[in-house]
Amino acid sequence: MNGEQRRNELLSLLTDSRTPISGAVLAQKLQVSRQVIVQDIALLRANGADILSASRGYLMLHPKQEARRVFKVVHTDAQTEEELTMIVDLGGIVRDVFIYHRVYGIVCGEMKIRSRRDIQDFMEKIRTGKSSLLKNVTSGYHYHTIAAEDTQTLDAIWQKLAEKGMLAKLQEDEPVDFWSKMQG
Repeated sequence: MNGEQRRNELLSLLTDSRTPISGAVLAQKLQVSRQVIVQDIALLRANGADILSASRGYLMLHPKQEARRVFKVVHTDAQTEEELTMIVDLGGIVRDVFIYHRVYGIVCGEMKIRSRRDIQDFMEKIRTGKSSLLKNVTSGYHYHTIAAEDTQTLDAIWQKLAEKGMLAKLQEDEPVDFWSKMQG
């Protein structure tokens, strides 16, 4: 993980937390020293992040509220990079990928893809690794939780995926509220 990726992850951890996170905990999660965390916090602040240093750790003062939507999609392996690029180019963040398997239930993997560089890193890992795309377990059908600054961005992503024929229709036997099924 390079510095930019680490700072993006750090920002994500702070944004998702409602309570302060200590520098030691952040350092452990990101596998760096506490001093690196201090430097990264300074860089993030210089770029406009509203991060408070409290006695119990770091906290985002005004965490940005993001819009999220789950998209059911289907495409070939060769279209994976195109799908991800469309999403990030329109301002989306691919938070995760998951499948609904009729025997195993919901199987989910975190992605956090927010840039073309993230896409290139992901595609390289798929090409050079021994694992294949999760979507292949369910004949190409899979879901992404997409985050964006607003619902208009999510609508634009929805429209573009529809134009490319990548959106898939929910079937009757699929759970409608995916996340409550995962947590229950």
